Amino acid sequence: MDRKIRVLVAKPGLDGHDRGAKVIARALRDDGMEVIYTGLRQTPEQIVQAAIQEDVDVVALSILSGAHNHLFPRVTELLKEKGAEDVLVIGGGVIPEADYGFLMSKGIAAVFGPGTPTKATIDFIREHVRQK
Repeated sequence: MDRKIRVLVAKPGLDGHDRGAKVIARALRDDGMEVIYTGLRQTPEQIVQAAIQEDVDVVALSILSGAHNHLFPRVTELLKEKGAEDVLVIGGGVIPEADYGFLMSKGIAAVFGPGTPTKATIDFIREHVRQK
């Protein structure tokens, strides 16, 4: 029997706004995925530690603070250092489209901006995660 896709939803940095993260967490849960929400103000180290401990398939990062070009790549670097480069990392929030290419070059599989239908994120995850 295949297990549910496990997704860690995380808010890196000092960003104190988590409405979008909660919306996507609920949508993923309602679609049948298992969701772990880390809460606000997490360091990349805390996010990676939780991802490994929870044996997740996906890390979904949400940010509004503008620190995405620093924090998102740090998460992918740490996952690689810990031997967990098979974890799919996606990002969302208020991120300028001009930064999408940079983030993707650093290992972020996709970036979902404001107004993206939750179904687009769900479909992307389902298409890119092989169930264990």
